[in-house]
Amino acid sequence: VIYARRKHKISPPETTGHPEFERIFRAQANCSEYFPIFVSLLWVAGIFFHQGVAAVCGLLYLYTRFKYFQGYAVAAQGRLGPLYASARLLWLLLGLAVAGLLAHFLLP
Repeated sequence: VIYARRKHKISPPETTGHPEFERIFRAQANCSEYFPIFVSLLWVAGIFFHQGVAAVCGLLYLYTRFKYFQGYAVAAQGRLGPLYASARLLWLLLGLAVAGLLAHFLLP
């Protein structure tokens, strides 16, 4: 966002201006909103399920969010494929976390 602000000469606290800046700003906000959910699920899945599997899912999630950001910066429609992929990975991490918690607390 800092580079986009400089490129399009948009000073803080402004959040509107050139359409490319607005898309980049929105992409950053969207990624920031999902980051606490991702970190929490990654942490629980890594502790209670398996560190390696959780790490691979985490790296794939970060890659899809990177592609989301790149796609959104070009056009709003460019974000959809990576958005759906990252959502699937979050659901997978949720499933791994739940499976790990159930196994930890319910199995002797």
